[in-house]
Parts: sequence; C-alpha cells; structure tokens
Amino acid sequence: MTNVIPKWIRPNSIWTASPSRLRPSTSAATQSSLAPENPVYHVAMMLLLAGQVVMRIIQGRGDRRNLMEHLACAGPCAIAPVLLTNLFAGMIFAIQSAREMMRYGIVAQVGGAFAVGYCRELAPILTAAVVACQLGSAFAAEIACMKLTQQIDALKLMRTDPIDYLVVPRALACSLMLPFLTIVGLFVGVLGGLMITGHLYNVPALTFLAGVQSSLAVIDVVAVLGKAALFGGAIAVMSCSRGLTASCHGKGVGQSATSATVMTWVMLFVLDFIVTIVMLSFNHSPA
Repeated sequence: MTNVIPKWIRPNSIWTASPSRLRPSTSAATQSSLAPENPVYHVAMMLLLAGQVVMRIIQGRGDRRNLMEHLACAGPCAIAPVLLTNLFAGMIFAIQSAREMMRYGIVAQVGGAFAVGYCRELAPILTAAVVACQLGSAFAAEIACMKLTQQIDALKLMRTDPIDYLVVPRALACSLMLPFLTIVGLFVGVLGGLMITGHLYNVPALTFLAGVQSSLAVIDVVAVLGKAALFGGAIAVMSCSRGLTASCHGKGVGQSATSATVMTWVMLFVLDFIVTIVMLSFNHSPA
C-alpha cells in the first residue's frame, strides 16, 4: 500500500514525510541557520525588553541570588582586562596629545587635553566595550543554550518569569558594576598618561594633574558615571534579548553570541553620540 502524503505538507516545509514519523530536513535547517539576520527586528525586541526591565526594576522585581552572582561576574572577573585596556589607551592618547602640543609650544597643557578627550569620552566607552566583549557574548550564549535545551520553558512551567529570573539581575549587575570599573579604569588611564608624558616629554606630574583637574569638573565625573550605568544596562539588555530571540539549533547559539557582541558595540557608540549631544545642548542652553 502506498503512503499518502498529507495535504498540509508543502515542498518548502522544513519537515519531510516518513512512514514512521516526521523528521526535520537537514538541508532546510542549514539554510535557515545561514539566513541573514534582520537587525531591525532585534533592535525592536531589545527596546521592548528594555521597557519591561525598567518596569520590573521600578516594581522591585528580580532574583536577588542571581543578582549577587552576576555582580561578582561583572566586577572582579572583568577588572583585569579593563585595567590593561585603560592603561595602554591612556598612554597612547597622552603620547599623541603631547606630540601635537609640542609643535605649538604648549605641552604643559597636555593634562587638560587628556581630561577632555580621554576622561570624558574614551575611558567610559573603552570600559563598556571590554565588558561587552567579555559578558555580552556570554549572556547571549548562555540564554540561547537555555532556550535550546527548553530550560526557559521549564521556568514558565514553574511559574517563574524568565525576565525576572534571567534579565533583570544581569541588567542590574552591569549597571551597578560598570561605573565602578569606569572609575578604576579612569584612574589607571590617568596614571599611565602621567607616567608616559613625564618620561618622554618631561612634563611634571603636578602640571599634568593640574591640567586634568582644571578641565575635569565634578559634573563631568557625575556624567561619566551616569553614562557608564546606561552603557551597562544597555549591554545586558541587548545581549539577553539576542539570546532570547536566538534560533533553536546549534548554529543559532553561535550566531546569537557573535551578533550580540557586534550589535552591542554599535549600540554603545550610538548611545555615546546621543548622550554627548544631549549634554552639549544642556551646557550651551541659556541660563
């Protein structure tokens, strides 16, 4: 007796008919895993998830045990690459600034230029980029694996909100720890700039620090800390959103980790640009 293929099976379906059971088509699954991603969709999902996270934080929802675990992951585990990155970035920025200022005979003002360029802009974005590389891909891959192994469905069966349990602790941990990492990285970067300018260009340490102090006000430090907190929350939300929207196959996990890192980097620079424009508009607004 010949087998009759049901009418609901189409040639382009990812399922193939079998006398015993329906099995997934390997070629179709491979084609779906190699399909280009839609960044607009992922940005929209990220914005929706960000709104839900903000509402849950206002309501005081979230898993505290996971929060403490991710605080340790986002803080001590990321401090070594943050220190090294800011140390060498501070030295490079100070060398380039001092070399240009020597042409005009104002090398003593290198501290002020260092404060404006490095302390206000470069240190926060570099620290956030390091955290995005270390934690963003890890968050996306972890949540994508949980989705692939149906652990998120198990959380729903146990009446546990996945956003409360998975996303909110990560967002809070990154938002709380990134300002601390930024301050530590800022201090190390200033120290590196001070040492390299004193060694190569004979700039006195007090002169360098006086230029930094004169160009870096208290409001600038507060703005840097606020920017770092915003970057931390954005890193966590973007990475978790990419993990939650990952495809349910092995390549989908890898794609979610890679895409989370790339999209988070782009988003950090977009946010930095927006925050800088807003701050400049407030500084130039009439009293």
